[in-house]
Amino acid sequence: MNSAPLPPQRFCLIRHGETTANADAIIAGVTDVPLTRLGRDQARALSQRTWPKQIAIYASPMSRAQHTARLAFPNQHFTLHDGLRERHWGVFEGRPLTEQPLREDTPDQGEGWTDMIIRVQTAITEICAASQGRLPVLVCHSGIIRAARILWTTGDAGQRPPNATPLLFEQTDRKMMEKPL
Repeated sequence: MNSAPLPPQRFCLIRHGETTANADAIIAGVTDVPLTRLGRDQARALSQRTWPKQIAIYASPMSRAQHTARLAFPNQHFTLHDGLRERHWGVFEGRPLTEQPLREDTPDQGEGWTDMIIRVQTAITEICAASQGRLPVLVCHSGIIRAARILWTTGDAGQRPPNATPLLFEQTDRKMMEKPL
């Protein structure tokens, strides 16, 4: 599926800090769960990093992403983008991760993987176009990062990305490379 048109520029994806659902191995796609103490510390640590001077910060509307953005980029404006929300796992929300269905399956009352991929492609393309030459920094979720990998890197979703770790997606030839920022 990685034949999607490349975004017009490089971008950075950051999975939110650790949440109570992450710590308890619970599925919490659209379930609003708070950051743990560790998650808040992870987010605050991002504020100590050296960032490019010109960044445009976007966040998922989920509270865990917004909280991470506020702690990581204190006193900086960020824009919410609904396309950065995590996948809706339907009837599996709140269940143990061990019960999570295959990614390609559409859970009852949930969002299909293909629908999510299209949503992510649209969101990241729109954000990159609107960033006016600034590096887009998107505070989002594991599923968003995995969809970006499918769309523009190896075509494989890969392992769950670590919490609060900036990942730079940068164009090389006809695909994007993912690397720590």
